[in-house]
Amino acid sequence: MTTTSLLSSVEVARFVANGFHRMDAIVPAELNEQAVAVFDAGIPAVPYGTPVGKAFEEGSFARRLIEIPAVAGAIRSLVGPDPTVDHHAVHIREPHEGAAQPLHGDAIIDTRIDAFDVQLMYYPQEVTGTMGGTLSVPGSHLRRTNESDTGRYQNLRGQTRLTCPPGTVVLLHHGIWHGGRRNESDIRRYMFKIRFNPTVPQVRLWDTADLDDPRISGELSRYFPWSEHATSRLEIYNRIKMWRALTGDNSFDIDYWATRVANRPGRAA
Repeated sequence: MTTTSLLSSVEVARFVANGFHRMDAIVPAELNEQAVAVFDAGIPAVPYGTPVGKAFEEGSFARRLIEIPAVAGAIRSLVGPDPTVDHHAVHIREPHEGAAQPLHGDAIIDTRIDAFDVQLMYYPQEVTGTMGGTLSVPGSHLRRTNESDTGRYQNLRGQTRLTCPPGTVVLLHHGIWHGGRRNESDIRRYMFKIRFNPTVPQVRLWDTADLDDPRISGELSRYFPWSEHATSRLEIYNRIKMWRALTGDNSFDIDYWATRVANRPGRAA
């Protein structure tokens, strides 16, 4: 995937804080109109860790989706060139199904700060409030949990339930807390997910022309309502560590937090 439609440093910092990058109505109507039939027919499964070129043939629906310039640029900015496909799936919420998916983080607990997977979620239809949508908790991705540890929580302050126009794509950090809400409409709701694994160090993969933009610290200092003000400092500290890893700049800090914690006089590095 080669593209010049890379994210900016401010956009990547917003991803580090929020745990997602959202692109509304980015997919052309032509692809949206084909999507349901393609999903009903089925997209063949691939082994874990399959290169994109082998997972999705040139000209296939999935390949055309991820080669949309803005989508390809965002993927490259976050996981780099030539990622592998961990897995993909079509998620369907039936009309009036009467059940919702528990709030969860995907897969086992994952403590990586210097690497992360990205999950693409594509919505070919308009998603209304009645259709349910995907619930997520912005800023939760660095508060590590194991799968459905959060499943007993019904609602959290600041959660969002996605409503969107057709052709919307959201890229999620693999750790974000999320779940499919129940569909109370008369319409079948479709979502196509692809999880990407990086194959290169995730260091300065985006357009770094604005790397000194003062808005970056503001994005990384964001507070979210689900976490109390004092405990939110843990999220900011983890974002500092993630930003240091992403930029290769171990001097970056906010309010001296990481510098203070790293201070070990007389000890070998």
